[in-house]
Amino acid sequence: MKQIICCLLAVGALNLTAPAQSTNHMNSNKTELATFGGGCFWCMEAVFERLPGVKSVTSGFAGGSTANPTYEQVCSGATGHAETTQIEFDPAKITYEKLLDVFWQAHNPTTLNQQGADVGTQYRSVIFYHDEAQKSAAEKSKAEAQKNFKRPIVTEIAPFTKFYKAEGYHQGYYDNNSSAPYCQVVIAPKLEKLEKEKVIQTRPQTGGK
Repeated sequence: MKQIICCLLAVGALNLTAPAQSTNHMNSNKTELATFGGGCFWCMEAVFERLPGVKSVTSGFAGGSTANPTYEQVCSGATGHAETTQIEFDPAKITYEKLLDVFWQAHNPTTLNQQGADVGTQYRSVIFYHDEAQKSAAEKSKAEAQKNFKRPIVTEIAPFTKFYKAEGYHQGYYDNNSSAPYCQVVIAPKLEKLEKEKVIQTRPQTGGK
């Protein structure tokens, strides 16, 4: 369902968006980056925006072979990219390990190339580590998280190379389009569950009403 909605939105937004840009550096000496793929980046963005200590969350693409891919290209599955969220965080306020803990709870890491009705390699579960410390933390966290799942975790742990920011209309998608069908059916229930379990905080919606 998401792919149909996305394609319709993408066609309507083509004239409103700027070309995707590549980023692979930290924006501040006081912050660090975490890069995760956990299915729809609209979902993961909405989750991580609700964590104290997170400065910004950007939706984009990583892990593929095509430079500066468009959303339509990534949707085809031909570029090799995963829908990805890049999280800029203050390590003095929230640890990378805490982000990993939320990552495991925010999606199903046991389904290969699929999250619910979203199917394809672009929806794969993946952690792109930025240094050896993140790699070690991700591997340790994955082993610990496995205790909470009956099926094997299939999450890939891979070195970060390039991140391409998605078109503008994808950024802050849930907060700006909370009444859209996909937001109501998929994202809102996920946020409500994580809020109830105190994994994330409640964040006032800024649009979409």
